[in-house]
Formats: sequence, structure tokens, C-alpha cells
Amino acid sequence: MLDLEKFFSRIAEFPCPELFAKELEGFVTLENIWDILKRIQKGFVAPRVRPEILGKVEPGAILEGTDIYIGKGSVVQAGALISGPTIIGENVEIRHCAYVRGNVIIGNDAVVGHCTEIVRSVMLPGAKAPHFNYVGDSILGTGVNLGAGTKLSNLKNDGSNVKTKIDELVIDTGVRKFGAILGDNCLLGCNSVTNPGTILGSSCRVYPCAVVNGYHTAGSIIKLRQNLVNVISEKA
Repeated sequence: MLDLEKFFSRIAEFPCPELFAKELEGFVTLENIWDILKRIQKGFVAPRVRPEILGKVEPGAILEGTDIYIGKGSVVQAGALISGPTIIGENVEIRHCAYVRGNVIIGNDAVVGHCTEIVRSVMLPGAKAPHFNYVGDSILGTGVNLGAGTKLSNLKNDGSNVKTKIDELVIDTGVRKFGAILGDNCLLGCNSVTNPGTILGSSCRVYPCAVVNGYHTAGSIIKLRQNLVNVISEKA
């Protein structure tokens, strides 16, 4: 499963486009889309950091380590913490109390918002995780928006390899930590959760509070159906 152009339209604008190349010396050949995560986990980011701060780091923000690059026009607000190795493109917002834990690459015009945590992950240009999000071992395409409280869970309770379901086929990805891969323009509603190994094609929609598993094709709409009961009204 590897048709990157159907998932991501702006790879050429990404700070390290070679991450998505099928062949890359020193790293696994991309056979499946989740192999990109294997490259991140095996140290792709660190040797590509050119430590430099070209954007604005407000007083009270913390940069932990010297292996951090921040591009022009980007702003790291007070209270945010960035650990290296991390590459941040241009015009990126790292908002108050955000936690960038390292091995992260963030494309231009992206947003890591208030109380959002991100680790071993990639945000393509224009991706947004703006409010109380967890992004672990994941890839967010251009135009992705995570609703407030959305979590991309990346680790099974038993610590075993993550499996994903494509049609009726259950596949062992060979990855122990694998959150979600979200194609361009996916929109996830508030307090939704993706279980480990979730893959959404471009322009999928997830309703608030839904829990998502497996692979969903481009344009899918994933709803949570609830039966709400007003007990007081029934007693009246």
C-alpha cells in the first residue's frame, strides 16, 4: 500500500521531501505507507537538522537541546517546550504550552496548538493540531485539522506490533508505535480518537467523539451514532 500522491499533494514543499522517496540510503525501502514512520523512528531527523533560529521565540518558551531549526516567520509562544531533534518550517505557530518532544518535522504554515503534544511525527504544510491534541508516531497531510481534544493513539496496551485492517485483510505493520496517517484535508471532530494503525485517505471526515480503526478510503465520512435520552423529560 504505497501511493503517496493520493495521500499527500505537497511533498515537494516539505522541508525534507526525501523522507517520502521510495529508496533512501540507510533506511528501509518504502513498501507500505507506514514505512515512513520506521524512518523517523530510526533517526531520520537528527542528521538533517541545521541548528538555527530564524523565527521568533518568545520569553518563557524553552528550547531543549541545540539540534533545533526554526524557519522564518515562525513563532514559538511563551510556555511552549521544543526538544530536538526538530525541524520547523516557515510561518509555523507553536502555541502556548505546546510540547514538541523531538524527532518531529513540521512543514510551513502548520499549527501546533495550546497543550498539544507531538512526538516522532510529521506535519505537512498547512496541517493543524490546534487544541489539546496528542500526535504520536503519525503523519498529518496538508489541510488536516484535528478538533479540540482529538488524540492519535500510538501504542497498544500490550506493547505488541500494531496491526491495521485494509478491507478484510489484517496486516502486522512491524511497528510497535504507530498512531495515524491522515491524508490531505482530513477533518477530525472534537474529542475523536484514532486507535493505533489508523489510515485515512484524503478528505475523510470523522464526527466528534468517534473512535476510528483501520483503513478508510478517500472521502469517507465516519459517524458516531448515539441514542441520547433525557431522563428528566421522560419522568415528567
